[in-house]
Amino acid sequence: MMNIKNSIPNTITCCNLMSGCIATMFAFMGRLEMALLFIIIGAMFDFCDGLTARALGVSSPIGKELDSLADVITFGFAPAAIVYYQLSVMDYPAALSGVMTLIPFLSFIIAAFSALRLAKFNLDTRQTTSFIGLPTPANALFWSSLIVGYAQFFENARYGFVYILVLVFLTSYLLISELPMFALKFKHWGINEPGNLVKYGFVAFSLSAIIVYVIVSDNIILGIESVIAIIILSYILVSVIMWCTSKH
Repeated sequence: MMNIKNSIPNTITCCNLMSGCIATMFAFMGRLEMALLFIIIGAMFDFCDGLTARALGVSSPIGKELDSLADVITFGFAPAAIVYYQLSVMDYPAALSGVMTLIPFLSFIIAAFSALRLAKFNLDTRQTTSFIGLPTPANALFWSSLIVGYAQFFENARYGFVYILVLVFLTSYLLISELPMFALKFKHWGINEPGNLVKYGFVAFSLSAIIVYVIVSDNIILGIESVIAIIILSYILVSVIMWCTSKH
C-alpha cells in the first residue's frame, strides 16, 4: 500500500513528461494548437505532482529529479520545437539564403537555457516561496501561446524572424537571470500578508482577462492563446516593476 502511495506523485510527473513528448510531436507536425494544448495539460500535471506529494507526505529526492527531467521536455524542448517550426516556415531575405535553413535551430537555445534554469533551481535554496529568474512553465506558456496566437503577425512582418530571435535570447536570459519573480505560493491566505496583495491582484487580473475574452469572443477556445500570452507578459512586467521599486 505504501509503495502505491509513494508512486502516485511520480506517476503524475510521468504524465507531465508524456504530455511534453506529445506536444513536441505535434509541434514538429505543424499542429501548433495541439502542441499548446498538451503543454497546458503538462503544466496542470506539474502543478498537481508536487501538491499531491506534499498532501500524501511522500516527497522524495527522486521525485524532485524526475520533476526536473519532465520539465525539460514539457517546458524546454516542446516550446523550442514550436518556435523551430514557426521559423522553418517563414520567409527570409535573399541575403540569408545560404543560412536560412540553419536559423530555425537557434530556437533550441530555449531548451538549453531551460535545462540550465532547472539545474540552478534544484540547487538554489532561495526559491522556496518565490522565483529567481523566469520559471520554465511560464516561459513555455509564453512561447507556445505567442506563436499560436500571433503567427500571422510574425509571418507578415518584414523582419518577423528577427523579432522572434530577439525574444528567444531575451527570454533565455530571463530564465537564468537574478530577477526576483513572485510565485503563486501562499504560506498564509490573508491579503495583508507580505506579497499576497500582488498575488491576489494578479490572479484577479488573469481571471478577469479570461472572463472578458469569453464574453466578447464567439469561440471561447480559438484565440484564448492570445490572452495567455498577455497574462504571461504581464507576469514578467509586474515582477520587473516590483524589482525596480524594491531598489528605491
